[in-house]
This record gives sequence, C-alpha cells and structure tokens, in this order.
Amino acid sequence: MKGKVYIVGAGPGRRDLLTMRALEVIREADIILYDDLIGEVLDVLRATGAELISVGKRRGEHKFEQEEINRMLVQFAKEGKRVVRLKGGDPFVFGRGGEEAEFLAKEGIEFEYVPGVSSAIAVPGCAGIPITHRRYDPAVVFITGQESRERMNWDALAKLNATIVVLMGLYRIEDICRNLIENGKEADTPVAVIEKGLSKKERVVVGTLRDIAGKVKAEGLSGPAVIVIGRVVELRESLANYQSKF
Repeated sequence: MKGKVYIVGAGPGRRDLLTMRALEVIREADIILYDDLIGEVLDVLRATGAELISVGKRRGEHKFEQEEINRMLVQFAKEGKRVVRLKGGDPFVFGRGGEEAEFLAKEGIEFEYVPGVSSAIAVPGCAGIPITHRRYDPAVVFITGQESRERMNWDALAKLNATIVVLMGLYRIEDICRNLIENGKEADTPVAVIEKGLSKKERVVVGTLRDIAGKVKAEGLSGPAVIVIGRVVELRESLANYQSKF
C-alpha cells in the first residue's frame, strides 16, 4: 500500500506561526524530511516520535542533492509511510516544493500541499514594513537572489512601479543593487535588510540602493535575510517603535 507525502510550510520559524493543518500532519507523520530554516519548529518535530531526517541546503553546503531528496520521498511513500516534507516559509515560494510535487506526480505518488506563512511577507511585516500600502507602490514582485544575471530581466524589473522583495539574496546584494541602478532604478530608493527575522537575533539595516551593500557589510550581516526594495520601507520609521513583538 502506498503512503502519502505532505509538502508542508513551516512558516518563518516560530512554532506559533505553524498552521493548524501543518501541526496536524506533523503530529501524524511517520517520517519527516526537514530543511534548515525552520527555527524553533524543530522542537515540535522532536516531540512527535517520527523519524527525522535533515535535508537542508545552504549555499555551498548540501547534505543531499535535490534528486536524492526526490527519490527518498518516493521510496518512503512506496513503503506505505506518511511522509512530511517540511520547508521554511511556504513550500511553493522559492522552496522547490513545486519541483518535488511534479516529481511525485510523475511517479504516481499522492501528495498534499500544506501552505505556510511566507517569510517574504511575515518577516518585513513584523519589522514594521508592510509590503503593500495604498499610498505607495501598487504592486509587489518576489525574486530569488540565486538567479544569474542572464536569467533575470533587470531592465524590466527596474522600470516596474513595484516593491521588490528578495529572498536568499544577501550574498548578492551588491550585484542586485548595481543591476537595478544601472537599469534605471533611482539610487536613493529605500532598502531594508532583515536578518534572522522573527527571532531573538533579528537585525534590521535600512539604507538605499546606493549605500545598503556597504551598510550590510559594516554591520556584519550574514543571513538568512529578506531584502525589501521600495518606498514602503519608509513606513518602518513610524511603525517599528509602536509595533509590539509577539
């Protein structure tokens, strides 16, 4: 009898931001394959009694290649197990959850997508930066900092009247800012970098496209981080001092 795979979002790493459905399937799992960026949710996993396998990938450091993870999901499901594939944030927002779902479907394995609170929204919001606001840019664009210059249409991106949210881009922040400026984005466009958001170690650095890379280097930020580019960053000055941290 085939089992089932649950592709689950852990949210931004706080246990109280897990969805009720995520908590339900985690507690019922036989085996959990989890990524690095799940924070204190790891304590929830340890209390389940399920077999835990860390398959997290960071830049330049992969415990398992993606193809190996795909095959593990299929194998465990074929053994009749309830498998949770746990990812930080939302699995379908630059989390390769779509690739895993595609592979499972190709192999005839039943799966369920369990959405998570995306770090792209929650981390800036809890740092006093709503990513949308009627008085500011009318659109939001999410990009990954891991794409090459050739694959990203910097000309189109720079000309958009939109807030830009960058995930996994801290190590390329200088290139990102330079590419936007070279393609017409105003150099004084506000930028915020939120490192280790929603944790006790959270740090926020604010600047502009012109100077943010230098500020990040001076502060010694090393990630993980969410980068917000756009006028909504200005809201932090008026909101952050009054916004309570839960």
